[in-house]
Amino acid sequence: MADTTIKVDPAVRDRLMELAKERGVTMRDLVAELAGATPTKEELRKRYEETRAYVEEHFLGGPYTEEDERAGERLWADIEAGRVGEIQ
Repeated sequence: MADTTIKVDPAVRDRLMELAKERGVTMRDLVAELAGATPTKEELRKRYEETRAYVEEHFLGGPYTEEDERAGERLWADIEAGRVGEIQ
C-alpha cells in the first residue's frame, strides 16, 4: 500500500497522536478507523431509506408520514427532558 502525507495543524496532529496512543493503535490505523466510521452523504441517505422501509414494514404497516416524524420528535424531546417514565 502506498503512503501519502496529510498536512494538518500541529494541534490536530498532536490530538490525533494522543487519540491513537489512548486506543493503542498507530496514527495510520486511527485515521483509517475514523474515515471508515464516518459515513458519506450517500451512505447516510441509503441508511435513512433502509431504516424508513424497515419501520414502515415492521412497525407502521404503511407509509411513514410527517405526523409519524413529528410524533417521534416529540417523544425524543420528552425523553431528553425526562418527561417519559420507564418503558415497560
